[in-house]
Formats: sequence, C-alpha cells, structure tokens
Amino acid sequence: MLKSELEEVKSQLLAISGVNPKLCMVCGKCSGTCPNYDAMEYHPHQFVQMVENGEIEKLLASKSIYACLSCFACLERCPRQVEPAKLIEAVRMYVERERGPQHLSPEQVSAQLDDDMPQQAIVSAFRKYRK
Repeated sequence: MLKSELEEVKSQLLAISGVNPKLCMVCGKCSGTCPNYDAMEYHPHQFVQMVENGEIEKLLASKSIYACLSCFACLERCPRQVEPAKLIEAVRMYVERERGPQHLSPEQVSAQLDDDMPQQAIVSAFRKYRK
C-alpha cells in the first residue's frame, strides 16, 4: 500500500474504533491480562502501537485479529482507558468489509466445523459473513 492509502486506512480504523492510540503509554497491562495472549501474534498493546506507528499492513494480514475474544479485560486494566479491543475489532471489521459480501459458502462450512460447535455459531457465521 502507498503511504497515503495507509494513512486513509489508519484514519478509518480510528474513526470506527473511537480509540486514541496516543494515550497508550505501552505499559503492557492490557496484554498481561489478555486471556488469549498465547494465541495472538500481536498482543493488545502492540496493536495500539502498530496503528499509531502506521504498521497497518501487518495488522490487516494478522490472524491475531481473530484471536481477540472481545472480552475487554484489556480495557479493565488500562490506566488510560485506551480500549485495545475496540481497535482490534475495528481492524477485523475493516478486513471483513474489504473481503466483500458472501465470502462464506455452504461448501466451506464442513471444513470449519468441530463436533462440539453449537448450531448457533454456524447460523451466526452465515449472518456475519454472508450478506
């Protein structure tokens, strides 16, 4: 991406999330309390700093955006109320919007299932990924 495109994506992410990454003092308390820390390539405080520093392309390609549980434990521990989970959700929403509608077909569902998955999760996936 061009620098101007990255700045546009950054401004969109900040508008979607409502987060001010400049407030982050990189203390790491948000990452320390994250219940899914081990499953994430980039941790909550790293997400905030990467957006602030314009490292957007790495975030857009990261699987960490799907590892966030949106439990907001990071917000509870943040002394400055930066809300990393909202920023991660904004990146996830941006990626999904770029993929476009109907990017989950019924043929793909069987590969995603496991025996313990509730039916509501399948219905929810179709509502979210097939518009």
